[in-house]
Formats: sequence, C-alpha cells, structure tokens
Amino acid sequence: MGWAATALGLVLLIEGLALALAPSRIEEVLDRLRAMPVEARRLIGLLALATGLALVLLGRAL
Repeated sequence: MGWAATALGLVLLIEGLALALAPSRIEEVLDRLRAMPVEARRLIGLLALATGLALVLLGRAL
C-alpha cells in the first residue's frame, strides 16, 4: 500500500507544480482538449495510462 501512496503523492506533486507555475497555460491546454474529438482524447488517455503503467513496472523492477 505504501507504493500506492507514493504514486498518488507524485501525481499530486506534478499536478500542483503545473498549476502553481503556469495556471494560464493549463487553461490553454484545456481549451485545446475541448476542441479535440472524443476519440483523440480517449487515445491520449490510453497512451498516458500505458506509459504510466510501464513506468510503474520499470520502477518496481529496479
């Protein structure tokens, strides 16, 4: 369970940094996401999911 808390903490850390350092840029990114078709957003989400899973597995293996 400790690794799950660590992973969640890292996600919150990165999200918090993005919001703290570039809040107006986040709004631009959200506008671009709204303009994308649903299928493209789904593909981006699946790619992010696969990349995150690969990184977690790589981190656990090392």
